[in-house]
Amino acid sequence: ISDIDLAPEHVARIPMTLTAPNCPLVDILVEEVNTQVANIPGVEKVTVTVVFDPPWDKEMMSEEALLDLGLM
Repeated sequence: ISDIDLAPEHVARIPMTLTAPNCPLVDILVEEVNTQVANIPGVEKVTVTVVFDPPWDKEMMSEEALLDLGLM
């Protein structure tokens, strides 16, 4: 997730980049983001858009995620 925009009409717009264009979990990931963000007070609608710009790079991962995956 590269950005979250909460519009005045309480719509959360979220662009999300996948690690690979043919990620088999795309539907599950988009639904999970929708579900979790919809649970935030004040959010009335969620729009998740799968984008490929910027391209995903492991530099986008937090130190915690890198440690969890053994990449540090």
